[in-house]
Amino acid sequence: KPNSALRKVARVRLTNQLEVTSYIPGEGHNLQEHSVVLIRGGRVKDLPGVRYHIIRGVLDTQGVSDRRQRRSKYGAKRPK
Repeated sequence: KPNSALRKVARVRLTNQLEVTSYIPGEGHNLQEHSVVLIRGGRVKDLPGVRYHIIRGVLDTQGVSDRRQRRSKYGAKRPK
């Protein structure tokens, strides 16, 4: 009951051919099937087996749009 959300994850094939599940932070994303992403460690407590985060704003992942606070964590540029 306290942890109900449709959390967004992606199956990622690493350069060493391992396939892992990684979390996509922030609201909305632009990832498609053959997108190239950079991942970092860090698990998601709500999701068993998800031990990695995708880094927003690097390679094929766009930053979160309209983000004003904690921008660096979501790859958002400084608003004008």
